[in-house]
Amino acid sequence: MDVFHFLIFGFSEALSPSNLLFCFVGAMLGTIIGILPGIGPTATMAILLPLTTSLPPLAAIVMLSAIYYGSQYSGSTTAILINLPGEPSSAATTIEGYQMARQGRAGAALAISALGSFFAGTTSALALAVAAPALSTVALSFGPPAYVWLCVLGLLAAMVLARGSLLKASGMVCVGLLLAMVGTVADGGARLTLGIPSLANGIDFVVVTVGLFGVAEIASNLGGRSEVKVARAVVGPLWPTRQELQDSLGAMVRGTVLGTVLGVLPGGGATLGAFSSYSVEKKISKTPEQFGQGAIAGVAGPESANNAASQSAFIPLLTLGIPSNSVMAMILAAMTMHGVSPEPSIIEAQPDIFWGLVASMWVGNILLLVINLPLVGLWVRLFKMPYRLLYPAILLFCCIGVYSLNSRASDVVMVMVFAAIGYVLKMARCETGPLLLGLVLGPLFERSLRQALQSSNGNPMVFVERPISVALLVITAAILLAISVPAAVSMRRRPKATSADWHAGGGDPTP
Repeated sequence: MDVFHFLIFGFSEALSPSNLLFCFVGAMLGTIIGILPGIGPTATMAILLPLTTSLPPLAAIVMLSAIYYGSQYSGSTTAILINLPGEPSSAATTIEGYQMARQGRAGAALAISALGSFFAGTTSALALAVAAPALSTVALSFGPPAYVWLCVLGLLAAMVLARGSLLKASGMVCVGLLLAMVGTVADGGARLTLGIPSLANGIDFVVVTVGLFGVAEIASNLGGRSEVKVARAVVGPLWPTRQELQDSLGAMVRGTVLGTVLGVLPGGGATLGAFSSYSVEKKISKTPEQFGQGAIAGVAGPESANNAASQSAFIPLLTLGIPSNSVMAMILAAMTMHGVSPEPSIIEAQPDIFWGLVASMWVGNILLLVINLPLVGLWVRLFKMPYRLLYPAILLFCCIGVYSLNSRASDVVMVMVFAAIGYVLKMARCETGPLLLGLVLGPLFERSLRQALQSSNGNPMVFVERPISVALLVITAAILLAISVPAAVSMRRRPKATSADWHAGGGDPTP
């Protein structure tokens, strides 16, 4: 069977009443959290993850996926209307979108954003349908040594692409790997359990995510503004002019291609794609002086790029079992909880899950187009909702969901412990996404490392025997050089403090 027939099979799964219902629920939730700044898809999925255990596998995965790309879809609404991006990937949209809103062209900006998101989402879903089977065939030849390098590459790229300090991102990855090591090892001994019986089976992924992303997010947002004031700009007509459509078409195509490619990379693919698209549009524009004044191409490109990236991020997850960001790690956890193993054989072993998920992305994009455009007035009213009314209900759902997993009060206590840790990390401006990827990839890295060394009787040359392993090693080394060389150059160019400088500053020149 070709891709077309598989997609027909996928639509038969995605359009079943239950899957269609949960796709709509996910799209609606994604739209709401994308509009409300401070409540991101990672925190929302962490809260809902325990509650999905009662759902069928495909329905749960479809709903969580729709939350993710739905939040990317609607994050532009606040970016355009109040100069406040609902999602980090919508930050590039604020540059031109808010200027258009101030000129009374917010309606056109919102429409172009929705149309660009729809085009990019459907195109990227097609790329997933075409590319995933081919990549799965290649990935079937991966052995344990290749997976070791693949994990190293994923963790390294997550550190490089993380926002903020590289040193902090590296520390977060190490913490995640340490958390993944807690529990009983293969020979039956306890490791890093601190004598606590509830840690014998390891630290539950859901407990960590609900604490770090759910409760910690609430705590950090409580100190901020409780209400967002809506700019009194005229929304204007929703349908853009013919000239605006012509100016946006090329930007949509370029943004879609750029976002699809960058979304596969570990780290913030959607954010990187959006800003890269904005830079490209500004550089190739015949009228670059209009950028910063409300150029509609600066809305169409970034919005297309971040939505394309949000769906192409599923490619490494479904073909290799490697999550490219913290949201994909959530979906990986949901798949594992439901007995779905995201690996190269998923297309043949569980075609209903794979093709149903791919088809649901088309369905979800259509639903998002219907949800976002006609209901702009309703979403504007959501801005006036005091956030403090939402927090108690969210906290209650967190505790109930975690307790319902294993009926253990200790899990709720662990959530609060990780919530405190997450709050401290946020105050220290440490990004928790690399920690989550370390926690998810840690078991796969350890298992592949054990298998590789056991099969070679401890010979380390097993990691460079096959071409795939060598290629991944070369890519990893190239990334390390890209990090270390600029850092070394900047250190050499930095002026050294002299004795006179120390005395002038009141310091002691002696070490």
